[in-house]
Amino acid sequence: MAAQNMPVAEVDVTVELVRRLLADQHADLAALPLELVANGWDNAIFRLGDDLCVRLPRRQVAAALIDHEQRWLPALAPLLPIPIPVPLRTGRPGSGYPWSWSVCPWFAGEPAADVALADAPREARRLGEFVRALHQVASPDVPPNPFLRGGPIGALDDRFRDNVDQLEDPSLSARLLARWEQASSVDEWHGPGLWVHGDLHTANVVVADGAIGAVIDFGDIASGDPAVDLAIAWMLFGADDRAVFRQAAGDPVAVDDATWSRAEAWALHFGVLYVLHSGDNPRFQRMGRHLLAAVLAP
Repeated sequence: MAAQNMPVAEVDVTVELVRRLLADQHADLAALPLELVANGWDNAIFRLGDDLCVRLPRRQVAAALIDHEQRWLPALAPLLPIPIPVPLRTGRPGSGYPWSWSVCPWFAGEPAADVALADAPREARRLGEFVRALHQVASPDVPPNPFLRGGPIGALDDRFRDNVDQLEDPSLSARLLARWEQASSVDEWHGPGLWVHGDLHTANVVVADGAIGAVIDFGDIASGDPAVDLAIAWMLFGADDRAVFRQAAGDPVAVDDATWSRAEAWALHFGVLYVLHSGDNPRFQRMGRHLLAAVLAP
């Protein structure tokens, strides 16, 4: 099956609309230069002046994600050793736009999916320390992620197999299923629910001058199994640097062999998703193919 396009936007988020929202709710920012820089699966991102950006959901399903960021990120940011996009201003529905939205810091740089790290072992350690700091026991009122991010890996089994059936290469499908059965047939997470980013991939890691400068897009933040975030090890690092990342990410209890195996299963799941559902997004197509190759490497 050919790769599918990303979901269609349910609201046309334009420069003119954002300018009206700013004029109505944050008039002191309304005259700053404004430019659309990204239309993602869930949000439209506009650069506002030199130091700010505006994040607005483009689909109903994503509206709650902005609410999550606005609620939880201010408390988490001081705990984390890498900057995150704490909302500096919040917006409400208006001017025909139906959902909440945020004004956040603008982080200069490029997605890690597009650029090389200057010192991969150093950045593996830094990102590992970031997820270790994030993966603390979550507040008891944090809702579960609606897309199962951080949930039991076994709950994805039918979905993964259905997705693999849609791939066009039977040989690849067979290898993916064999690796999935091996990686997912381990104990589930039995510890307390930990804070998880939920969508930690290389398009959500900003690199400036060869170093990680920020981790962005926390809309999927939830409470659950930290393995979902550890999948980035296969997205960003080679085998040796994955070991550095794993050691920095937690002690042998927090990142035991079962947790690392579930992380590999999540990497397989994400890789297939990116390949299948990014027909109009070359970056995510490239990310998916790179990720599957990394997990399947000997």
